[in-house]
Amino acid sequence: MIPRPTIDKIFAAAKIEEVVSDHVSLKRRGANLIGLCPFHSERTGSFTVSPAKGIFKCFGCGESGNAVGFVMKIENCSYVEALRILAKKYHIEIEERELTPEEKQQQDDRESMFAVNEWVNKWFQKQLWETEEGRAVGLAYFHERGLQDATIKEYGLGFSPDKKTALFDAARKAGFVDKYLTNTPLTTNPEIAIGTGVCIQKEDGRITDRFRDRVIFPIYTPSGKTVAFAGRILRKKYDATGKEIPMGKYVNSPGSIIYSKTNELYGLHQARKAITQKDLCYLVEGQMDVLSMYQAGIQNVVCSGGTALTQAQVRLIKRFTSKITVLYDGDSAGIHAAIRGIDMFLQEGFTVKVVLLPNGEDPDSYAQSHNAIEFIEYIEKNQKDFIRFKAQLSWEEAKDDPSKRSELTHELVQSIALIPDEITRYEYIRDCAAVVQTSPDLLSRAVASQRNANRDKAVKQRAEQERDKANEEILPTEQTAAAPQQRRAENKIDQNFRNLIQLIVKYGERPLFAFPNGTTVSVGDYILSQLRISAIEITSPLYKRICDEFEAHKNADDFVAENFFKFHPDPEISALACDLIADRYQLSRIFSQVAISENVMQEVNEQSEADMLREQVPLIVCELQLNVLNRRIEQVQRQIKEASDAGDDNKAMQLLMQSNELKKAKKEMSDFLGHRTM
Repeated sequence: MIPRPTIDKIFAAAKIEEVVSDHVSLKRRGANLIGLCPFHSERTGSFTVSPAKGIFKCFGCGESGNAVGFVMKIENCSYVEALRILAKKYHIEIEERELTPEEKQQQDDRESMFAVNEWVNKWFQKQLWETEEGRAVGLAYFHERGLQDATIKEYGLGFSPDKKTALFDAARKAGFVDKYLTNTPLTTNPEIAIGTGVCIQKEDGRITDRFRDRVIFPIYTPSGKTVAFAGRILRKKYDATGKEIPMGKYVNSPGSIIYSKTNELYGLHQARKAITQKDLCYLVEGQMDVLSMYQAGIQNVVCSGGTALTQAQVRLIKRFTSKITVLYDGDSAGIHAAIRGIDMFLQEGFTVKVVLLPNGEDPDSYAQSHNAIEFIEYIEKNQKDFIRFKAQLSWEEAKDDPSKRSELTHELVQSIALIPDEITRYEYIRDCAAVVQTSPDLLSRAVASQRNANRDKAVKQRAEQERDKANEEILPTEQTAAAPQQRRAENKIDQNFRNLIQLIVKYGERPLFAFPNGTTVSVGDYILSQLRISAIEITSPLYKRICDEFEAHKNADDFVAENFFKFHPDPEISALACDLIADRYQLSRIFSQVAISENVMQEVNEQSEADMLREQVPLIVCELQLNVLNRRIEQVQRQIKEASDAGDDNKAMQLLMQSNELKKAKKEMSDFLGHRTM
């Protein structure tokens, strides 16, 4: 769908540090950039970006790739979608022919759904600004709430008219199919449902608009793709008898393969740069709070969109900062329920502050009557540490009730135990002990006990996960006493293959040996020829594809294996190539996995890269051949035992002769490698 020259242009323009910094706060460390990994929870940055190589690598969870691969992972999108995102970022025009209905049907569901959402978003905005009803109802409402036109446009606010099928009719006319306009759950799990749900299909087959007669708040991914909508009702509805029809204040897009309300934060796309610059995020309760604060000049603000805070949302904020300030209404009835979710921030190592606004005020109203300087001054004067705030708030209710005091103390212990820094924990223990009128030593012991319980639980969960993974990897034929030994042998062979593929990716085109007639053998050609001579099969489909791609393109002009594989259009190939290229262990460290003498290693370290390749590549190939021989010898030994147990002496003797031949070959290889094996 996207021409190869355009793809090459996108790769050339997309700077890995720029792409990643849109989602992760990075700090310079030598030639690389370091940040907290967006793909797993960590407190110490192990996520490394190499501008020189154009790749990223997390040494904590192992994720790696190029700019396109990063966008695919961070946005959970396809390869083509990632290319489009980067093309838009770098203002690269993608010329594509219009798809036929048949091609649209076959098009990736996710891509089609995002296309629907983008079109619908523009349609809602057009209704707001260009129709009489939109201006009289929707725009008037936003203006009454104090929003200026610039703010309304910045957040893409819109309006859906009071007609049952206005959107549906327009979308059909634009060529969109019902499948992506509605929402069809394949199972009870909404996260694998197909369709955006901007329309609703009734039981009788009729399709109507979901958001009709509502103002619209688009929800964007951090990179700016329209992922869902929230619609607020403005006018009451009545039936034919004059009775009011009960309707929810807000209607939201249903869950689907592209949208889960637990994974998104309203306003993050507009706020992410300000959050990174100020190293602070303000968290509020509703969309209007976000909009009014942004308009007042406080741009580093997001909200969870009316849902309880989730771990995924906390980690989303963690990409940009580890400091959070939560703003509550002064008389919020749900404050006790809301603060329970803040423990997740503590667990992720956040510094958490809480601000209660004056009675009768919420962030929306306060921002409407104060400018940014006044608002921030109020926050700085009135913000409190979350745990101290939690202790003081609850103590007023619990101080006269022993059972409530005990419950409060246990809640505080659980919160304090989540804090990773020991000094910070001590300060909280001391302060909270004074609030709840108990001994700091007693509270300290309770916190230590809770941390041990948390640690034991985490260890148990990891052990269960590892056991489940190990059970999945064991084949039915391996359920014997020899299974652990077999798996160790297979692991060695797997590592040998990985090392050889790494050599092909990094040095495949490099000359390894030169002959008097002027011909040369490259690193990649030598490795693959030796595998063919030894009749060693590459069992990994991904490794096999890399070898096939090398064979197919090695003679192309200006072929450089590292660049070819790093920017390969196959996402799996490019991801593995980036992982191998980014490996912090250099070639000499990889060679050390080969069992050779220390003297040889010292010489290797002093040699040039070309000399090192020339001497060591054959050794690594031989190491694989030796491990394959070891595996075959073990298999023959088991067959000898089975034949002997069955009384088949002739077969046992034949197998014994075969075993002796294999051991002879093994000895020769061991001698070549500079050591002997028993």
